[in-house]
Amino acid sequence: MIRGFQRSEITEHYVYSELARLATGKNRDVLLKIAKDELLHYEIWRKYSGQDVPPDKKKILFYTLLARLLGLSFTAKLMERGESKAEEKYKAQIARFEEAEPILRDEMAHEDLILGMIEEKKVEYVGSMVLGLNDALVELSGTLAGLTFALRNTRLIGLAGIITGVAAALSMAAAEYLSQKSESAEGKSPLVAAFFTGVAYIITVILLVFPYLLLANYIGALVWSILNGVLAVWVFSFFVSVVKDKEFRSIVFEMLSINLTVIIISFGVGLLARALLGVDI
Repeated sequence: MIRGFQRSEITEHYVYSELARLATGKNRDVLLKIAKDELLHYEIWRKYSGQDVPPDKKKILFYTLLARLLGLSFTAKLMERGESKAEEKYKAQIARFEEAEPILRDEMAHEDLILGMIEEKKVEYVGSMVLGLNDALVELSGTLAGLTFALRNTRLIGLAGIITGVAAALSMAAAEYLSQKSESAEGKSPLVAAFFTGVAYIITVILLVFPYLLLANYIGALVWSILNGVLAVWVFSFFVSVVKDKEFRSIVFEMLSINLTVIIISFGVGLLARALLGVDI
């Protein structure tokens, strides 16, 4: 058990040290302090085991790559979620080891430090990314669902989806730029907000449209497209729940409910339009 504590602490020491190398300013100071505390915790447990324990190199690599892809705030907060399990173990050992209580206090203090670490563009512009992703899911999934039953030709549906998606992405980016500029939000650049909105929209367009370019069966392409949309909602909801400390289930349920409702309505619109207009492709 003690060697397990050591491995966890020394691994977290190296992870936070690597994250600090990627950070600047206040974030770097916070991460270096946490890394130093984790090393002290390792030394405390080493007195009991009398052994050196190597870190988990795979975990260090995983969190370092994650920080480069999704940002420091997300990665550090995800780390802290894992440390909450360690806190429960330390609570159970307070009666046996007098050092367990100060270590537990340090771990709880780390959580407060991480919560105040929101100094990163990826976090500041989460609202813009949510706008781009959710708007793309609602608009394009509904459009593709309607076109699927109206046209029944995957290549044609894919072409229409690309044209619609790119035009809508540019429109949403422009709208976000004008919105942020009119609000004059402190510390937020309208141009950067527009960029995040547009990029999130384009990524979602690619996820939803490419099944139609690969499959000839329009039903199969639609199902694959919907599954990609569900995956996008799940991943982004998890990201938002971590960086904003919100409940994951409520975020993902709300987004999925809205999008699936739009898709179902669009099914009906596509069938009705095909019947009323007499379109046969």
